[in-house]
Amino acid sequence: MTKPLSVLKSVGPKLVPFFKTVAIFFVLFGNGSSLSSIFYCIIKCLPIVSLMIFVLLHGMNFSEAYAYSRKVLLGLIFSCIGDAFLVWKHSIYFMCGIVMFALAQLMYTSAFGLKPFNPYAGTVCAVLAVGMYTYMLPGMTGAMVYLGAAYCVLIFTMVWRAVARVQFFDDLWTWTKLCSCMGAICFVVSDVVISLNKFCFPVPHSHIAIMSTYYAAQLGIALSVVDSQVLHKKTE
Repeated sequence: MTKPLSVLKSVGPKLVPFFKTVAIFFVLFGNGSSLSSIFYCIIKCLPIVSLMIFVLLHGMNFSEAYAYSRKVLLGLIFSCIGDAFLVWKHSIYFMCGIVMFALAQLMYTSAFGLKPFNPYAGTVCAVLAVGMYTYMLPGMTGAMVYLGAAYCVLIFTMVWRAVARVQFFDDLWTWTKLCSCMGAICFVVSDVVISLNKFCFPVPHSHIAIMSTYYAAQLGIALSVVDSQVLHKKTE
């Protein structure tokens, strides 16, 4: 028990910039006003930049041991670019943002890997993906019909792989795998609220719901790099 506690104590100070920038974001823009400016874009992206630095502080090189961290870092970079695109409400920027987040989902899925397979979790995610897309479809037009379908597949695949990593009856599950699992679920919640708000009906307090779950999602996934090198050595 002392080892996880010591790890958490070493991780905590590295997360201070993230929590500070998240607090600044909600203090300045928690009411949902002035959401289409360069200043808003910078403040919105700062928590993700903080998580990039957090990942880098846990080591980075081109060896196989750091493959997981590299993919998570790339996912954060694509997410940050996607955040910037979504600041402006034009449909072209929205689609560019979706493409960036689709690339982020690909990076996270690749990091989580395909083992263990867990077809039961995959089936549940597939059913949810079909259900959500079917519900959103009437509000979509043009390229969004196809882009939305592709993104839906990618994000629910990412969730499936994150959930599949957590094997409660196996001695290889860790708190970091739980973090990536919860992060993936929060990511879906955030994107579902965005989709409902854009394609179906106005969601009350959507801005706070979207951003709080989004930052929680990225935090959970970023935390999963903490012991990724150790887990790599165990599986060799």
